[in-house]
Amino acid sequence: MPFFRPRHLSASSVFFALFAALTAAIAAETVGVPKSDEADAGSWANRQEYVIVTATREPESVANILVPVTVIDRDDIDRSLAIDVAQLLGQQAGIDITPYGGPGQTVSVFMRGTNSNHTVFLVDGIRIDPGTIGVAALQNVAPELVDHVEIVKGPRSAIYGTDAIGGIVNIITRTPQSTGATTLAGYGKFNTREASGNLDLVGSNGSLSMTARWLQSDGFPIFAGDTLDRGYRNLSEALTARTTVAGVTLTAHAWNASGNTQYSNFGTPADENFHDSIAAVEAAGNVTTSWKTLVRIGRMQDDLRQTADDPYAASPIPDYETTNRTTVDWQNSITAGAHGITVGGIWMDEKTRSLDYGTQFDVATHSTTAYLQDRATYGRHHYAVAVGSIHHSAFGSHQTFNIDYGFEASPGLVWTASAGSAFRAPDSTDRFGYGGNPYLLPESSRNFEVGLKRRISAAEEISISAYENRIDNLIVFTYTADNPYGINANIGHARVRGAEANWAYTTDAWRAHVSVAHQEPVDRDSGASLIRRSRWNAGGSLERVIGRHELGLDLRTSGARPDTVYDADFNPVRVTLGGFTLLSATWKWSVGGGFTIQAKVDNLLDKHYEYISGYNTPRRGVYGAVRYDFR
Repeated sequence: MPFFRPRHLSASSVFFALFAALTAAIAAETVGVPKSDEADAGSWANRQEYVIVTATREPESVANILVPVTVIDRDDIDRSLAIDVAQLLGQQAGIDITPYGGPGQTVSVFMRGTNSNHTVFLVDGIRIDPGTIGVAALQNVAPELVDHVEIVKGPRSAIYGTDAIGGIVNIITRTPQSTGATTLAGYGKFNTREASGNLDLVGSNGSLSMTARWLQSDGFPIFAGDTLDRGYRNLSEALTARTTVAGVTLTAHAWNASGNTQYSNFGTPADENFHDSIAAVEAAGNVTTSWKTLVRIGRMQDDLRQTADDPYAASPIPDYETTNRTTVDWQNSITAGAHGITVGGIWMDEKTRSLDYGTQFDVATHSTTAYLQDRATYGRHHYAVAVGSIHHSAFGSHQTFNIDYGFEASPGLVWTASAGSAFRAPDSTDRFGYGGNPYLLPESSRNFEVGLKRRISAAEEISISAYENRIDNLIVFTYTADNPYGINANIGHARVRGAEANWAYTTDAWRAHVSVAHQEPVDRDSGASLIRRSRWNAGGSLERVIGRHELGLDLRTSGARPDTVYDADFNPVRVTLGGFTLLSATWKWSVGGGFTIQAKVDNLLDKHYEYISGYNTPRRGVYGAVRYDFR
């Protein structure tokens, strides 16, 4: 595979040698350090087993889940010094990210070769995907507000409704474990400044977690050949409060991000104000000893507004994109012998408004999803079956399903097989925005997958999976003789075949992870590869605790990807962007007395690379931060 080409290995081997030398130097300095001081840097061994809720809507150990899942935990987030959640996702194999420039610019996420609007993004269980442009504003989600991220690959429409063709990403904000507070101040390339604070209160009657983060960056020119930096400012807050009254657990979530993003509009400087938020309340309790119910009511807002008139628009009013969505989610969990039954419904009411290049719409839609899921274990056989029925106000009723099976061939070895279908209703911009087509058909998919999970030892595990996802009525922006300026159309059929392999090793002092993905996302009718998706990519990390120090090395490598550019007559021309390998290094020093110093070098080898043709990407950059823990 291209990942193992000698030129890539030579670049990597240089850094591995540097890593080894630095490790030896620090180890020599820490000889004789008391073990109590080593504990200040943390221990990874007790973090191997995660319990997540996204895969089946029920709390379940990652080891027992029958579909591919990934957890980005708080330690990963702390070490990364990432400025947004999109950067965290970009380290995962099987996920292609395409940022349209620097900090704060729009980022598209292609999971397993599907479209960027084929993944559902949640914050604390509430959708943040807008009903307009269809891409969640991940560039505005601050990692400092996040406890962990749960990634589930494959279709989940049966239990989540429309759009879950490629998978689900659930961003869980901070949940208090003990009373205390932390602060952070950071600085890095492009004059990027950051400050954040977190306060956790835990008592006998409940808990409260509040986090705020401010970030501002001068950014860099978006387009190749441009010289004008485009900056970004973001103030974010999150709150989680929980208490129990008469046996009912009441929880409130709130997340808000607001600020300003500068960009370039066909070479003309422009900027826009954004406001993204969710607010949710939920109540959970036992109806009987075998029946638990949960009701969640949530409100989501995504508001994007230009601050000046668009010189290219037909209207003198500045462009805007607004989505307001109310969700009511009722879930019932019933235990019946060996069976865990989940039944419930999701009701969504959505209002979208937009003015984009003179095209304006104001659209209201609603959808209802009803689902039934059964999970059971009989000896060495494990299964989960789910069926869902989606009724959309514009596209009628559609049925979806998931069937997941696992066979425990021996202790620690499980073979898995899955099949599922998914459904996506075209959003308001697809139908009524620039290039909109009100006659679009819904997209649908069928996915088949086999795999294995092997626990080699308490410290080591591997997983392998192979899948095929067929998508019908795929929506793309295309040019025709009748529509020379472009129109959204159902092109017919797409197919993504792929395979993924993961290896993880975790002890008190070491943590290592390698994941490799190969995928073939193609238009089944023409045979052409879908744009901005690589045929293969890989990610890896190596971390070492030595006394009060944590050293880390991260690798991200990607194969070539196709893209589309336009000639002088605005005709689309297909190009190929080269592959790349990026290395970064991290260092964390638990100084003592609550202080921690961190540093990161991104793109250590100063590689030039492209996610999108003609768009700049950052070269080598150094970032640092100081944390203080009041606990």
